[in-house]
Amino acid sequence: MNKIIGNSWDELLEEQFNQPYYQNLRQLLIGEYKNFQIFPKPEDIFNAFKKTPYEDVRCVILGQDPYHNINQAEGLSFSVKVGQRIPPSLVNIYKELKSDLGYEPPRHGSLVKWAESGVLLLNTTLTVRAHTPMSHSKIGWEILTDSVIDILNKKDSPVVFILWGRHAASKEKLITNPKHLILKAPHPSPLSANRGFFGSKPFSKTNEFLEANGCRPIDWRIDN
Repeated sequence: MNKIIGNSWDELLEEQFNQPYYQNLRQLLIGEYKNFQIFPKPEDIFNAFKKTPYEDVRCVILGQDPYHNINQAEGLSFSVKVGQRIPPSLVNIYKELKSDLGYEPPRHGSLVKWAESGVLLLNTTLTVRAHTPMSHSKIGWEILTDSVIDILNKKDSPVVFILWGRHAASKEKLITNPKHLILKAPHPSPLSANRGFFGSKPFSKTNEFLEANGCRPIDWRIDN
């Protein structure tokens, strides 16, 4: 078995990694990384899975594709590397975190702490060309990430799926297990945050659901 990720996800995704679509995707990416500036770095593509093994997943925050500016993407949805300017959507996520749970926003935009606390920060597309959003959608990533949602849908223990915006909400049809909770709200971007993202209380609702089902809550606090 190929150790692409280095934890339980390797076995769970082995069938996908052996499919022709994934082999084609790999070949395509070799050319893309050779000929274009692609984010994140190859070693960071699967960071969401590396930081949050399958057995630890209690929450999923679904994003679209990685940040497309230099040094931003670190393989986790909505997260940027420490030292980078905090993107506007994440500024609004932090505002809602403070309003919901009272936690002061950190001075950086890395959400690694959430990933290590059981939040799978999953983009539906895992790579992107520099300065060209959605340039790697429809090349095969969605087949893989849809299979990830399907695997988590079959999970016996409760999982909270946080779907912000239209793109994330389109994946709701893959989540059919009544043990899980779906929290939908408008996207946190400045264009839509005032249409119902602010005040949606996703962080407290996630923990209330997990605790009501005998599961450990997520530690949403991020230190500086």
